[in-house]
Amino acid sequence: MALGAFCASGYQAGYKAGLAAARRQLANQKTENDAPSQSAIDNTVDETAATSASDLPAIAEPVSLSVRRAGKPPSLRGTMESLQRQNARLDAEGLERIEDELDLTGRIAHKLLVPVPVSAALTVNPNLPPHRRYCRPWTARFLADLARAHVTAFHRPLQVSSAVRTVQYQKRLITTNGNAAPAEGDVVSPHMTGAAVDIAKDDFSRQELSWMRQRLLDLQQAGKIDVEEEFQQSCFHITVYKSYAPPAAPHKATRAKAVQRPSLGDSSSHRKPSPPETELPAARDTAERPVAGL
Repeated sequence: MALGAFCASGYQAGYKAGLAAARRQLANQKTENDAPSQSAIDNTVDETAATSASDLPAIAEPVSLSVRRAGKPPSLRGTMESLQRQNARLDAEGLERIEDELDLTGRIAHKLLVPVPVSAALTVNPNLPPHRRYCRPWTARFLADLARAHVTAFHRPLQVSSAVRTVQYQKRLITTNGNAAPAEGDVVSPHMTGAAVDIAKDDFSRQELSWMRQRLLDLQQAGKIDVEEEFQQSCFHITVYKSYAPPAAPHKATRAKAVQRPSLGDSSSHRKPSPPETELPAARDTAERPVAGL
C-alpha cells in the first residue's frame, strides 16, 4: 500500500473513533435540570470534527515507500551508434583491419601489436589461442592499469576473454555467434584492429560490477575508450583509443641525435625503415576455437 493511502485510511479510522467518543462524553454530561438535546450534541460534534479536519494538512498525492538507490551506475549496453563511433575513431587513427594469420604475424614481429600484459592481476581465457593474445600498445597499458586497480580493490584478477582477431576469423565467428559484429563493410568488429579487448564478468559480484561500470563510464566520457556491456557472452567489450596512452615526447638527447647529419660511412643511413601496416606480409590461416564477443 502506498504511504498516502495508508495515511488517509488511518485518518478516517481515527476520525470515526473520535466522533463516537465525543458523542458518549456529551451524553454523560446531561443533568436533570439542563440536559442538551440530541440535536445539540450532534451540532457540537460536527463543529468539533469540522475544526479538526480543517487543521489537518491535505495530502497532495500518494507517497511511494520504494527507495531509489543513488549512485548506482546503469548497465553499459551497446548501440549501433557506439559501434559506428568506434569504427570512425579507429579509421581516423589510421588502424587497418588485420586480414589473416600471416598479416597478424607480421604486425606482431614489427611490434605493432604487443602481448596482453598477463600478471597476478590479469589472466587470459585458456581457450584463447596464443597468437591471438595480442593487442595495441595503448590497449595493453589500459589493461595493466585497470587490472592493477581492480586487484587492489577486490583482491582477485580480471580475465581477458578476447583480444585481437583477423578478418578471416571474424567471418567464421559470425556463423556461430549471432552477437558478433560484421567482418566486412563500413561498420565492423573493432577487434580486427587489435585495439579492442573483452573482459569477462560472469563471476563478478554486485560490488565489482558497479565498480567496473563506473570506472569504464568515466573513461568513456573522457573520450579515451568506448565500452559495450554484453549479456549473452557476459563480458565488457572495450575499444581503447590512442589518447589513453599518447606516445611520450622524445628525449632531448634523442632529438639532438636525430637532426645530426650522418657520415658517409654510417650504415644507419642505409637502413630500411619498418614497413607501414599496408606493406606487411600476409600468411596462412590456422584453425582457432571461437571465443565470444563483438
